[in-house]
This record gives sequence, C-alpha cells and structure tokens, in this order.
Amino acid sequence: MALFAGFLLIGYLYLGRDGIAQAGVLAQLLLPVFLTVALYNGSYSLSALMSTRNGGVRALAALGISAAAVVFIAFYTKSSGEFSRLVFTAGVFASALILGWMRLQMRAFVRWRCGENVVSEVVIDDGGPLLDLPGARHFDAATLGLSPSLTDPQALHRIGSVLASADRVIISCPPERRAAWAIILKGASIEGELVDQAVSDLGALGARIGYGQGLLKVSVGPLGLRARVMKRLFDIAVAGAAAIVLMPLFLIVTLAILIEDGSPVLFVQRRVGRGNRFFDMYKFRSMSDALSDSDGKVSASREDKRITRVGAVIRRTSIDELPQIFNVLKGDMSNLPRSSSRPRCSSAMTVHPTPANSLAISCRKPRASLNSRNVTSTPTPVRPV
Repeated sequence: MALFAGFLLIGYLYLGRDGIAQAGVLAQLLLPVFLTVALYNGSYSLSALMSTRNGGVRALAALGISAAAVVFIAFYTKSSGEFSRLVFTAGVFASALILGWMRLQMRAFVRWRCGENVVSEVVIDDGGPLLDLPGARHFDAATLGLSPSLTDPQALHRIGSVLASADRVIISCPPERRAAWAIILKGASIEGELVDQAVSDLGALGARIGYGQGLLKVSVGPLGLRARVMKRLFDIAVAGAAAIVLMPLFLIVTLAILIEDGSPVLFVQRRVGRGNRFFDMYKFRSMSDALSDSDGKVSASREDKRITRVGAVIRRTSIDELPQIFNVLKGDMSNLPRSSSRPRCSSAMTVHPTPANSLAISCRKPRASLNSRNVTSTPTPVRPV
C-alpha cells in the first residue's frame, strides 16, 4: 500500500492523469523485489512487531536495496529511458515516508490489540521459585488443579486449556516434577521452558544433549580470526592516535613527578587479563616511592599521606590511568566504549571503568598502595582483544 500510494501520488502531481499509469508500472516493478528483501531481512518478523524502530529501519533498508536493484536492472536492460527518473526517485522517497508513517500506525494498532508484549507468555507456578515476568499471565497450579499427570486425561485437558492461546510457557516447579512437565510441553506444540536455578548460578549461555549427557554452555570462545584482526587494527589505530595527541600531557606529567618525588615515573601493577594470564598494567605513579606499601596491606584513603601533590591531581582527574594506552598497543588490553553506567569499585571482582580513560577498562581492587611494583591482585579478566 505504501509503495503504490507513494508512486501514484508523485505520478499524479508530476504528470497528471498520464503519470498514474507510469507510476503504477514502476510500483509493480519495485514491489516483488521489495517483498523478497523485506521477508529476508526481517521487516515482517516478530521483532519488527515488538519494536517500531527495528521494523521501520528494516523496511526502509529493504526499500532502498530494492530501489537500487531496480535501477541496476533497468540500466543493464537499457529500459530506463522509458520511465521518468524524477517519478521513480520521488516515488521512492514518498513511499519511504508513507511506509514509516504506516509502521507507526501499525505499532499503535498492535499495542491496542496485544498490549506492550506482542508475545503471549504464560507462567505456571507449580511450587518452584517465584518468577515475576512483566506482561505475562500467571497461573497458580494448585488453585487451578494443574498437575503434570500423564495418566489423567482431565488434567491434560486443563493444562491444554490454559495454554491454548499462549506463544510461550514457563513452568516453575520442584526438580522431581520437571520430567513430567517437560513431556507435557513437548506434546503441547508450544515453546516451553522450565525454571532451573542451576542455569542462573552457573551463568549458562545455552544447553544441548551430547555424548549421552545434558551439557550446559557456560562460556564462549574468542572472536573469529577476521573479527580479531579488525579489532586489533582498531585498537592500534585508536590507541596510537591517542598516544600521539596526549604526548605533550605525558611529558608534563612525567616532569612533574620527577621534580616532586623523583623516579620511577610509572607504577606497574600485575593484573590478570586475557586467558587468565598475568600482564603488567601501567599507570603514572601517584604516591611517594619512599612510603610505599610493598605488601599492599593498606588501602588508599582520601587523605592518604602517601599521595603526592602531583598524585592528588592526576588521581582526581584519572590522568594516572592514561599510560594504559600503551597496554592497548601491546595487546594486553582492548579499547572499549565508555558505559553510561559506571559502577564503583568495591571488591577485587568489581568492574570499574576509569573516568578519564575510555580506551581501556580494567577491573581492580580498591586503590591500594599504587606505588608498589609488586602488588598482585586478582581482578576479573580484562576483555580479550
């Protein structure tokens, strides 16, 4: 509808009644190509119903690709001279505007018809962990007499009636009843899931059956070779450019540390990184070398006397973290986007994005004895390159 409306409108405005026929032919040429691309890229998928932005972007992308394909075909068949280029170009843009508007109207219709959640989800509480799923219908098995009895036809009918209009069902039950519920769900022709706390405890990413056993996937491998090469090139480009731009600042901080407290300029701390292997992370030294705490037993405080005047400035501005750029160049750390949410560091296993250093995010203990070269900490591994 959007394609034909856009083309017919432009054809009529530009050529009058004679333009309607030509515009209709152009829309007919574009329509099958558009539908092929749109069905392939998910313009008419469930995710498109769930997100107006997602569906709109995919539909507009399909329209652009199909328009380019029609132009390409017309050029090689030498038939482009038979049609008005202005009608085609303006028709595509008009169709895009109408298509976007129709998507917004469709989202309003879907919200009115289905609510915020376009997937009909059912949660059956059969004595397992409580599960709060917004937008889902919750049923208490004991109240409705829902029992996973494979030998009771009435019980099966009651369960089938509850699941009749559902797209997905989640069962929360004790371990001893999971096998019976699993068989019932398999026979219900519905997407079904069972609550298992072990999945959450282990942080499982998926499950499969293999070697005669049920296997939970709890970790993933590294990026593919092409992705690793692209990521490494990106790291080198960004960190290299940052090192060049920040070199004057590096020199100023180096001189300030040397003048106030002498060498060394850098504080080197051992961290656990990719592959759970140690690497040396670099920072500007912010504490007096003479008052160092080699065992890392005393945590740094706001009024810590070990912090030098230069150290107080570079710690407050997080300039002390900038030498981690060279860790990125070495491949020990990786460039990560700055997160809008910055959790504070409270333990050795807490991720802490440094305020001034969006180039490298590390995980660390609360800042303790940062002028000691031999402190060993066990933070969460830095994200692999």
